[in-house]
Order: sequence, then C-alpha cells, then structure tokens
Amino acid sequence: MEQYETEEQQVEAIKRFWKENGVALVIGALLGLGGLLGWRYYNDSQIAAKEQASFAYEKASEELVKGEAGFSQAKTFMDSHSGTGYAMLMALELAQQAIERKDLTEAAKQLEFVADNAKLSAVKSVAQLRLARIQIEQGEFELAIASADKVTDQAFKAQSQEIKGDVYQAQELFDKARAAYSAALETNGRDPVLKMKLDNLAIAANG
Repeated sequence: MEQYETEEQQVEAIKRFWKENGVALVIGALLGLGGLLGWRYYNDSQIAAKEQASFAYEKASEELVKGEAGFSQAKTFMDSHSGTGYAMLMALELAQQAIERKDLTEAAKQLEFVADNAKLSAVKSVAQLRLARIQIEQGEFELAIASADKVTDQAFKAQSQEIKGDVYQAQELFDKARAAYSAALETNGRDPVLKMKLDNLAIAANG
C-alpha cells in the first residue's frame, strides 16, 4: 500500500471536496450560466437529489467492505449515478476491493471505466497509474507503458516514470529503465525507493 500513499491522499481529498462542495458547485454553475433564471429552475427537489446521491455514496462505501453483498450494492450505486464524480470514486473503491480479492480482471475493468470517464485529471491519473500496475502484474508491459503515458496530472508524473522504469527493468531494457527512474527522481528526489531501484539497476545489468 505504500506505493499508493500519495494517490490515496489525493483521492481522500477529492472525496472530502465532493462531500462538502458537490451541491454548492452545481448551484454555482447554474447561477453563473443562467443567473436568477437558472436558480429558479434549480428547485428544492433537485438539491435534495444531490444530497441523496452523497448519502447513497457514503452508505455504499461503508457496505463495500462487508463482502459480496456490499460489492453488488456498490455496482448498483454506480449504475444509478454513472457519469457523476461519486461514480468515479466508487469505481476506485471497487477496484481496490477487487485487488484485495486478487481479481485483477475486475479491478482493471473498474479502473478503465474511471480512466475513460473521470473529468478531474487527478482522478483520471490515479486510475491510469493503478491500471498500469495491474497490467505489469498481468505481464501486459506495452499496455502498462501506454497507461503510464496517459497520466496528465503533474502531481503524479514521478509515479508514471517509476512505473515505466519498472516495466523496462522487467524487460531487461536497463538503459531505458535508468532513464525513467532518473526522470522520476528529478521530480521526487527524496524518494528512497526510487534511489534504491536506480542503484539496483547496475547490479541487474551486470548480473
């Protein structure tokens, strides 16, 4: 789980943001687009629907850790709220649960959904990184490189380069691995794991 630490912190921040500001953001957008006319049509029932979605997400998230029934409930929530930020966050949680159950195919499916549909670059990038790691586990090295290359959020560029380094090392392309790890260190120079991987390349290359 350590390799996901920065991503998890980002996702938790996004969860808090949606919980605290989701309804207000939609109201603000309508006011900006339609002024008082937009507000007039954004009635109490619509606000209540947004609040209900937030509550339903919290409940489904809590139930998810309880086994197959919770997994099914989470999928039902996604079907009912597809295209929303809540659906993206739920898909990330479903993917994590699938990984813990060693169901990498299901995890990849959920992460591909987020990567294809998330509007926030941070959420999309988290999905691409996790998908790339799964693809490495599955031996799909070219797909892993492609997923890592799709990361657009600058906050995750170091992780993207690190993943590419892992792929190249697995393929025994040591020069490419060294270049990728070095690029990652330029962004995150205090990461001891990256330094260790770079140091170990010399041993692997001469082994």
